[in-house]
Amino acid sequence: MKIVSYNVNGIKARLERLVEYLTEAQPDIVCLQELKSSDETLPVAAIEAAGYGAVWHGQKGFNGVAILAKGQQPVERQRGLAGDPEDAHSRYIEAEVGDLIVGGLYLPNGNPQPGPKFEYKLRWMERLNARAAALLAEERPAILAGDFNVIPNDDDTFSVRAMAEDALMQPESRARYRELLAQGWTDALRTRFPKGGVWTFWDYQAGAWQRDAGFRIDHLLLSPQAADRFTGAGVDKAYRGREKASDHAPTWVTLR
Repeated sequence: MKIVSYNVNGIKARLERLVEYLTEAQPDIVCLQELKSSDETLPVAAIEAAGYGAVWHGQKGFNGVAILAKGQQPVERQRGLAGDPEDAHSRYIEAEVGDLIVGGLYLPNGNPQPGPKFEYKLRWMERLNARAAALLAEERPAILAGDFNVIPNDDDTFSVRAMAEDALMQPESRARYRELLAQGWTDALRTRFPKGGVWTFWDYQAGAWQRDAGFRIDHLLLSPQAADRFTGAGVDKAYRGREKASDHAPTWVTLR
């Protein structure tokens, strides 16, 4: 079973690339982020024509997450995170696909920092960590997959110096990510590549793709029951180099 996290950076602008990926790679489950589209205008028909059922949590022009499943309809469990009734951002959706619980997320960027956006990021991470702990308490195979907007380690970026002031790499962001892992979640890509040096994002600016100046912010975290079925992880990097591609590459884990 191949489970993918894919920040498409606008599903309408990237629909051709997404359908292309679904057709060629045939992943079993795909967590999408940054749809930038309301529920009413999402291209559901094109996704279904590619052979996928889906649950969506859209938002006009910003954010937006979805879970796609090949040949079946995901069963939605939850959308949004508890703890902040004022938060109107579409950043979390949770569903069951077979025996697997899937949480798809698009964590706040947090820039500029310090400031309100960074404070929102940290509060959101605390709410995510609370939901993650509740999932672990179910003692079932579960995965949290998405754009976490956190560079966990120095070797997860092309340049520590270039990213030093960025919200993605601040000690507070990293600390909350480590707290999440300490609950018992397994970072699949880190497990497969323990020495780092694997990127999932390359900015459109300054020739980042051409220079391979990227970093790792797309993560797939496995509960102990899912980690027992872990067989591999990687990044489908070539898709980042295609015409009108997203600035993220599909990032994946395989389970028995």
